[in-house]
Amino acid sequence: MQIFNYKSQMKLRLTKFVVFLAALIPVALLLWKYFHDSLGANPIEFITHSTGDWTLLFLLITLSITPLRRITRQYWLISLRRMLGLFAFFYGTLHFLTYIWLDKFFDLHEVWKDVFKRPFITLGFSAFVLMIPLALTSTAWSIRRLGGKNWHRLHRLVYLTAILGVVHYYWLVKADHRKPVEYAVALTVLILYRLGFWISETRLTPGR
Repeated sequence: MQIFNYKSQMKLRLTKFVVFLAALIPVALLLWKYFHDSLGANPIEFITHSTGDWTLLFLLITLSITPLRRITRQYWLISLRRMLGLFAFFYGTLHFLTYIWLDKFFDLHEVWKDVFKRPFITLGFSAFVLMIPLALTSTAWSIRRLGGKNWHRLHRLVYLTAILGVVHYYWLVKADHRKPVEYAVALTVLILYRLGFWISETRLTPGR
């Protein structure tokens, strides 16, 4: 039995390591393109769009972990959720830094003007701000400190973060809306699944 548990733990650690390396591939590709002058005619725009795409993708992957775990009964998947959520924050941070550093050169006055005058930036900035407490409270210590119920309530903000991120992308794109619409459809499915599960759970729980 102990040998079986040891093998399971080693398999899980290996899986997490492989997922960790795979999650670094997008930033590695960006670095490769940078050093080989392959970022296109507008490198800042290319980096901004790439990091924004990967932020949304990792948010959606993170949100899909719980449904996948329940549907497939592969309960070990939950151990990947925290790491994937942190990668969403990592790429969101790169996305924000690209804007504030490479685009605005840390001109905070210009940044605040954009935040208050350009709705798509207002939403993107709000989404990033909401991600900060989620990243800071992603540790086991935070779960114990906040208590399970409070921690879960706080981390429901991830849905609002994803909604703001998708609308931010939709408003940013001027012509081809296919990608943001695809993200919107995927997010809608995940939210509907969550609502359906919550409703069924509420009906089955006495006293509610």
